[in-house]
Amino acid sequence: MKPLTLLTSDQKLAEIKRLYYRTSRHTIKQDLARAIELAISMASEEERERAAAYMDGLSRMRSDWARKSQR
Repeated sequence: MKPLTLLTSDQKLAEIKRLYYRTSRHTIKQDLARAIELAISMASEEERERAAAYMDGLSRMRSDWARKSQR
């Protein structure tokens, strides 16, 4: 079993960016859920603000893809 590693704020932001750039229609729900977990775990509002654009982008992708699949 792999030991649990605590991520720094920079590592959390890097993971959110990675999720943003690599998400797909098939993975958006779990990627957005993971990004939300990471953002919530950030220690300060300033840290969360650094991730806000990526979070907004993930949310918009989810909405756009959901609308397209309903057609």
